[in-house]
Amino acid sequence: MNQIKTMLLLTALTLLFIWFGNLVGGQVGMIYALVFAGLMNFVAYFFSDKIVLAMYRAQEVSEWEAPELHAIVERLAQRAGIPKPRVYIIPTQTPNAFATGRNPNHGAVAVTEGILRLLSREELEGVIAHELAHIKHRDTLIMTVAATIVGAITVLARLSLWFGAFGRDDREGNANPLALVAIVVAIIVLPIAAILIQLAISRAREFLADEGGAYISGKPLALASALAKLEKTVSFVPMADANPATAHLFIVNPFGGGQGLGSWFVNLFRTHPPTEERIARLQALALRVR
Repeated sequence: MNQIKTMLLLTALTLLFIWFGNLVGGQVGMIYALVFAGLMNFVAYFFSDKIVLAMYRAQEVSEWEAPELHAIVERLAQRAGIPKPRVYIIPTQTPNAFATGRNPNHGAVAVTEGILRLLSREELEGVIAHELAHIKHRDTLIMTVAATIVGAITVLARLSLWFGAFGRDDREGNANPLALVAIVVAIIVLPIAAILIQLAISRAREFLADEGGAYISGKPLALASALAKLEKTVSFVPMADANPATAHLFIVNPFGGGQGLGSWFVNLFRTHPPTEERIARLQALALRVR
């Protein structure tokens, strides 16, 4: 269901871009915005692992330096059917983890010093399996595509606000005031709608990684226990130097705030699903996973 939800959301995002592009930019404006956003995001896509690992000062560790961690990653990668990713440790006591890399052949898993101290071996296996599921599902590519479309919509909106609705031809010179108001509203509202769709895709991918990780490790309850510990600890010890642009990469939001189901409006702006809902789904999944 989360795969289907992702495809529907990506389709909605694409249709939103096409409609909005025709409204304010015409065909030329659409192409310009898409190329501009595509260049930015796909450059980041090809170098995503290097960029985000450097951002968090992650250090690659050898099997000699972290034998137990490497053993977990290697065993679970075999179960996932993907090449063993590179292994990194982030020098912070805030417990968290993320995966990056443009495809399974260029994958990397990074865990913080804090998570290695906090979790049991089984819980750590659940977290690593979740991150390997992200790599297997090529979530870096999916989120890059979403970010590109959102970026293109944002470019169109900004250019329209700065220069007026470019690409439009009003030969009669009789602008319809209601049409102009509709365009202004669209310029303001639709980029926000695009971001909300992007966040919904991120939440869907987290649910999918939870499910995939549960099947890879065979221990959904261990992952559920890890999520509970991580959410509670991060709420007290948030990652001080975390970047909001990369918050969706981590297994739990590095700034905290994932507890409580909240209102539907609050949930719209989350990069991650509510932790309680993730745990409940894993507990239900435990009845099927052996």
